[in-house]
Amino acid sequence: MDKLELQKIANQIRIGAINAVHCASSGHPGGSLSAADILTYLYFVEMNIDPKNPKMDERDRFVLSKGHVTPGYYATLANRGYFDVSELATFRKVGTRLQGHPAMQYIDGIDMSSGSLGQGLSTAVGMAKAFQMDKKSNRVYALCGDGEIQEGQIWEAAMFAGSNHLDNLTVVVDNNNLQIDGSIEEVNSPYPIDKKFEAFNFNVITIDGHDFDEIAAGFKAAREFKGKPTVIIAKTIKGKGVSFMENNVAWHGSAPNDSQCDQAMADLMKGEVA
Repeated sequence: MDKLELQKIANQIRIGAINAVHCASSGHPGGSLSAADILTYLYFVEMNIDPKNPKMDERDRFVLSKGHVTPGYYATLANRGYFDVSELATFRKVGTRLQGHPAMQYIDGIDMSSGSLGQGLSTAVGMAKAFQMDKKSNRVYALCGDGEIQEGQIWEAAMFAGSNHLDNLTVVVDNNNLQIDGSIEEVNSPYPIDKKFEAFNFNVITIDGHDFDEIAAGFKAAREFKGKPTVIIAKTIKGKGVSFMENNVAWHGSAPNDSQCDQAMADLMKGEVA
């Protein structure tokens, strides 16, 4: 799949995420938009998955450790074929399968329920260790927020992954530099993120999280690296693709009203690739 196709899919994922949050009048658009390109590459290129056989034993696993960005996650799953895109309009409504945080009992494409920040990475590490013990080739991917890595449990999991040489594990940090209360530096700086993961025996790769050439190179390098888990620090823009949301912390967990949704859609339609 070429770069233009991936850009088009990512744009559709962003549109789906905004639609979901608008229909619910609730949700987290900012981080969904910043992670859309990473999610696109994982689900449409990188991971060994099959929406028609979602429980196959040999599938790779994905854990959304920053579990609140379900608008982007669900839009990814829908566009990949796990369920119909029209279902995004039911996000966070009574009786829906599309809960505010991912619930694995409702959708086969979800490998782990998550939401309590810091805990998802521990689950991913456990999966990777199990595959290592069973000598299986499955790979495990976890997406963390840069604010989330302020949680102590992240570093317990990282220590275990590094000491057990889990080279079947790739952690992605969505480094958009903003969390609910402001910039991550103002709240509780995790910088330098690269040096911290290096100290926990990780192979560290830093990329532009919106450049598909760099994303592809990063995941290829992670897949080929042996002896250590890999962390990809993806430099991203919170609210990417929507002019008034970009780098604006107010859109961490706010829903657009009708006129704002119209403006967001207009912005995103400009990004459609012919």
